Amino acid sequence: MTSRYRWLIAFVFFLFMLLHQADKLLIGPLTTSIMADFSINEAQMGAVSSLALLVAALLYPVWGYLYDRYARDRLLALASFIWGSTTWLNALAPTYPVFMITRSSTGIDDSSYPGLYSLLADYFGPQARGKVYGAMQMSGPLGFILGTVLATTLGGTLGWRKVFFITGGAGIAIAALILIIVRDRPRGSAEPELATLDEIGTYRIDWPAVRKLLRIRSLPLLMAQGFFGIFAWYVLVFWFFRYLENERGYTSGQAMTAMLVAIATISAGYLLGGNLGDALFKRTRRGRIIVGGLGTLAAAVLLLLTMSVPVEKKVLFTALLGLTGIFMPMNGPSMMATVPDITPPEVRSTAQAVRKLVEDGGAALAPWLAGLIATRTSLHTAIISICVSTWLASAALLVVVGYFVPRDIEALRQTMRKRAALSAAKAAGDLQNDG
Repeated sequence: MTSRYRWLIAFVFFLFMLLHQADKLLIGPLTTSIMADFSINEAQMGAVSSLALLVAALLYPVWGYLYDRYARDRLLALASFIWGSTTWLNALAPTYPVFMITRSSTGIDDSSYPGLYSLLADYFGPQARGKVYGAMQMSGPLGFILGTVLATTLGGTLGWRKVFFITGGAGIAIAALILIIVRDRPRGSAEPELATLDEIGTYRIDWPAVRKLLRIRSLPLLMAQGFFGIFAWYVLVFWFFRYLENERGYTSGQAMTAMLVAIATISAGYLLGGNLGDALFKRTRRGRIIVGGLGTLAAAVLLLLTMSVPVEKKVLFTALLGLTGIFMPMNGPSMMATVPDITPPEVRSTAQAVRKLVEDGGAALAPWLAGLIATRTSLHTAIISICVSTWLASAALLVVVGYFVPRDIEALRQTMRKRAALSAAKAAGDLQNDG
């Protein structure tokens, strides 16, 4: 396998995630048109998005198990096909009840990323996974921008249904691209102990392997910090635009400018966090945890400073918001890359899926809790109190993760060394028999 082919796979996966995120987030800018078409209110429209999120959350463990059991390249192509076909069905919905059902079905593929990250871990070794995962996670903010551009430029002239047909068609095309280009890899083939072997053993998920995940001490702590860390993200995603307009007096244009600055720096922060995590990981097994923890602490402090800027100082506020955006995502790629650092290859999709299920539990509660606080005080208070407290809790948990993670990494390395020895012995025996 050439280095060029590895990066071609990474590019295909980035394209898949970018266009998928654009399709997923497209409904936001098109909400007004959809509500007018079906003559529905905000509560009915909110129920549509909530059901899609619920479907996605419930299917995380299913996708995780399937990826660890069967060929990941075929399952990723299937996920992309489901994305395209369900989006087309959603565009054809003649009534609100049908629209709700078809929109809920779009959540089926929203939980399909764990297999993508697992397969990448078999193309890229531990020393490079952080930067690769960081590049993948850039698809979120960039997808938001692409979705907004598509909605604003095409929504008014073509209508929301035809825009959905375009993004659904992209899903079908990406499915074909994955089938043509992407090939599955033996699980664990990028581990340093196994990378030089011509043949390695075949390992697939079973229930004893899943139960062993519970013995990895840093894994539940990693999930817990993600639960708290995602709180802040969804509070900001859901409420920050309204905060800028209602409590800081921004026009829609000014709010969009500030948000675009933040999105641009967040994109850079993902890449920076992944590369810094890889660089420090080469020096110490706590490297990724250090980068994630310091990034989380810096984000909490900078957000507090940003929110304290007087309303009239818009330039300073935007500059500090952009600086905060650099540190906010630095935790993401580091924690994502830590999962394959501590889990056996045959259960990595399941581990990532359960991690996302726990995180999405926090995502579901965050906007409601912020709204509850805002009705009694203000959005300013809600954003500061939730974001700062949950980021501090996340950073505190990372201190404990940092204590356990070197032992868990060493335990995995011992397992890989044993598997390498078994594979080498089997290969030697086969060669002797052939002789």
